[in-house]
Amino acid sequence: MKGLDLRPGLRVGRLVGMVRSLLPAGGRPTRAVLSGFAGAVAVGTVVLKLPVATESGESTEWLTALFTATSAVCVTGLYVVDTPQHWSTFGEVAIMVLFQAGGLGIMTLASLLGLLMTHRLGMRMQLTAQTETKSFGAGDVRRVVVGVVKISLAFEVVLATVLTARLMFGYDMAFGEATYSGVFHAVSAFNNAGFSIYSDSLMRFVGDPWISLPVAAAIIVGGIGFPVIFELARRTYPPRRWSLHTKITLLTTGVLLVIGFVFVVGTEWNNPDTMGPLGVGAKLLSGFFQSVTSRTAGFNTLDTGELEPGTLLVTDVLMFIGGGSAGTAGGIKVTTFALLAFVIFAEMRGEPSVHVMRRRLPAALQRQALTIALLGVGLVMSATIALLNLTDHDLDHVLFEVISAFGTVGLSTGITDELGQSGTLILVGLMFVGRLGPVTAAAALALRDRPRKYEVPEEHAIVG
Repeated sequence: MKGLDLRPGLRVGRLVGMVRSLLPAGGRPTRAVLSGFAGAVAVGTVVLKLPVATESGESTEWLTALFTATSAVCVTGLYVVDTPQHWSTFGEVAIMVLFQAGGLGIMTLASLLGLLMTHRLGMRMQLTAQTETKSFGAGDVRRVVVGVVKISLAFEVVLATVLTARLMFGYDMAFGEATYSGVFHAVSAFNNAGFSIYSDSLMRFVGDPWISLPVAAAIIVGGIGFPVIFELARRTYPPRRWSLHTKITLLTTGVLLVIGFVFVVGTEWNNPDTMGPLGVGAKLLSGFFQSVTSRTAGFNTLDTGELEPGTLLVTDVLMFIGGGSAGTAGGIKVTTFALLAFVIFAEMRGEPSVHVMRRRLPAALQRQALTIALLGVGLVMSATIALLNLTDHDLDHVLFEVISAFGTVGLSTGITDELGQSGTLILVGLMFVGRLGPVTAAAALALRDRPRKYEVPEEHAIVG
């Protein structure tokens, strides 16, 4: 290992040989990340199975505990039992700990624990944490891990303070109750978990900007990804000098938020079951919040089950795209969506290569984006077909539920607890794959990147 270049700018591709030499078969970083999340789900299931975790004092069914633990660890927010009615304070705190751990990342927490205990990170742990945090260099993993935790806690503390103050002075809640609610929803919002200790989620606050706007801000910040947050905190010079990843993430996020807002307001403005009874200000506020939460958060201030079919379809698209990479958001990620759009645009113009903001996109990056998107489409289609055959629900509601699970969003039209055991297990699998699938697939593709020693003759097939 002496003399090995571990500068922060070292690319993942140059670490392939080191990964193989340090990690035995079955111990690759992607498998370690998967095992870590699976272990967290298992522990959470056992904890939620305890009688003390329920209001009734009776043990919860295994499938219910498994579903709730998976939803929490995968920061989704779907549930098959009413959170405040079924779970005790102990159970709610356990759920909060699970989605805090899932949002930060199991490997990030393991790396932080290793730092606290030994004041250093071993090479294997660095490589594993690097896989999860999307750090390009092994040398900066320690800084990334500590930074992720500091930024998360800082935003959560600020949001919890704002929410607590609003609940105390605006809704006459006692200090203890307001603090508990503020902390729970702050952690849930920043981690894009979507869990609430209110049965109606945040519908009671539909016209309250002091609740909706801070929660929406936390969702956006947590959803754009830690690499973007780090760069914005580190670099104060003009946006034209930001990295391509940051530019694409912020631009696409902004465009999607505006598109979602316009569609939701346009289709729901006169809906008597959603925006119809609200004033103009509350309509605009709820439309913005719906656009934000559709990206990956799962909170709702409008009754999702009463949304117009057009709104459901637009929400499907937003949920499938998701948020930024290496953050708490789900979906295929905005960068994947944007890169594919750039590829299509270049192909339509007949350009031999894809140029974006004066940068050329590598062919390998284009293949990875296409692979992640098509795998996502395949999973969503397969699960939708399976649930349509297992249940009597219509396509709109089943597709919405499937995409919500895959995108780890947590919005629901109200059919989650009506899918039966087989349907529930399908959603469990979707939430797990949705939280880890795109991440591990991209990492696996990078680790398998090998140069060809020869090429076979080229031949064209008819396309389109």
